[in-house]
Amino acid sequence: MALATVSCNKTLQEYNPGGLTAEAVYSTPEGFETLVNAAYSYQRWWYGKEEGYCLSEMGTDIWDAGQAAPDPGLTDYKNLQGADSYVEGLWEHLYAAVNVCNYGIQHIDAAGMDADTKKIRNAELHFLRAFYYWHIVETWGAAPMPTEATDGIQTTATKTSVDDIYTQIFADLKAAVVDLPSTTTDYGRATKPAAQAFLARMDITRGNYQDALDLANTVINDYNFKLVTNYADLWPMDKQDAAESNEVIYAVNYSTDLTLNDRQDDILFPDGHSRGGNNGHLDFLMKYDDLPGLQRSIEYGRPFVRFMPTKFLMNLYDLNNDSRFTGSFQTAWLCNNLASAPSGMGIGDTAVVVTNQVVSAGERAQKNYRIYDINDTYKSDGLVSDNLHFVQLSKFMDPTRSSVNEQVSARDVFVIRLPEMYLIAAEAELKLGNAQKAADYINVVRERAALPGKKAAMDIAASDVTIDFILDEYAREFAGEQMRWFLLKREGKLVSRVKADNPNAAVNIQSYHTLRPIPQSQLDAVTNPDDFKQNEGYQ
Repeated sequence: MALATVSCNKTLQEYNPGGLTAEAVYSTPEGFETLVNAAYSYQRWWYGKEEGYCLSEMGTDIWDAGQAAPDPGLTDYKNLQGADSYVEGLWEHLYAAVNVCNYGIQHIDAAGMDADTKKIRNAELHFLRAFYYWHIVETWGAAPMPTEATDGIQTTATKTSVDDIYTQIFADLKAAVVDLPSTTTDYGRATKPAAQAFLARMDITRGNYQDALDLANTVINDYNFKLVTNYADLWPMDKQDAAESNEVIYAVNYSTDLTLNDRQDDILFPDGHSRGGNNGHLDFLMKYDDLPGLQRSIEYGRPFVRFMPTKFLMNLYDLNNDSRFTGSFQTAWLCNNLASAPSGMGIGDTAVVVTNQVVSAGERAQKNYRIYDINDTYKSDGLVSDNLHFVQLSKFMDPTRSSVNEQVSARDVFVIRLPEMYLIAAEAELKLGNAQKAADYINVVRERAALPGKKAAMDIAASDVTIDFILDEYAREFAGEQMRWFLLKREGKLVSRVKADNPNAAVNIQSYHTLRPIPQSQLDAVTNPDDFKQNEGYQ
């Protein structure tokens, strides 16, 4: 059993068991806290990590492969098979996380905790087990579902049906809702509204529309969450605490002490593989640091050039009324390097502009800075022409890093924000036949996003509300926030949307890609291969 702990921004603390066996450590209250923290820590394998972005955002209608995209199987469905290292790594660590939860649930009675603490920690473990099993069942479909901890090597595996896994997920979440506190001083721990919000997501996924609506309304109305006034204020590092205390219902947090952000954790990350911390500040950046007037800087980040927006995403925003384009993306870079600057350009002058608009030859001739417009980046059919220079997602930038090449970020990952509850309620109302009520919920989200004086222009009517409109609204609000692939799959729109709006992946995607391949290492390890087979469509 892993003895690793989660290292958090605020008050979840590490505990060094001093070489004691797991059984001895976990039989004390202090040691059992270590187990619970370890159960949380596995979320960091998915949230804020390149692997998680590949499985949750790539291969959708809104993201394409940058020049250095790490996994063409996941970004473009090119020969995606069970040997994919990202798929294998996440399978391994999600099941390790489940095992930690199972062990804790089984042994909590022997931990010597006081009754109130025991009740809360038990609820947290049930929440986390449900959280991990949702990622498993939506990624792979029918899959093993152990509910007791395993000790030693297991040589056989059986698949539990999707319906039965969801039955367990609902049971765990409902148990968690009963005993979790409404708030916590240990930021990053699960709370009652977090469990209710996640349960609302499960209900809408499974078609329980009234239950989803009721839970979404509970989270909206019964707690102190509120939308941050300005959408762009969600993302600056110095405003994270304000966003978290108002709009964020559940987050995976990282430490401001960068040495604690997993990179050197011999148990969770023995090869230093995941680069520690939140990696979002690396993955969505274009190649800017070799352009005239620019050099790599802390402010502009270290560009890994992994992921770029599709042309479809670039055309989704109403630039005259909606603040979320400028609140989500960077389009201009100011000169920070006179040595490579054109004549007449000074420090702080515009050096590069990348835009989702068309810029005429006449306009370009009047500027002394480099311009990449939408026709430079994309062909008319949406295929990518330039996968180095594109409008880049700026939500996850971290100018608080200590050096230009620092890969580790202390940025927290917002897993559930309040706008999701409004959009879940809107979808539920639409499915229940109440289009006007659906529009009312959507308008709350859109009015927050309105540019000054443009709220009325952002409002929609009942006749505008369709599932496709709601999906577009999710894209505008949550681009890059590790939910898109699951959302499209939930609505039965993954294949059709990719074929319509992501031409680079459209040529490869097939109906079976709504599930990922079971890792080949898992298939090779079992001694009952006739009973435990690869998912349909994969070799």
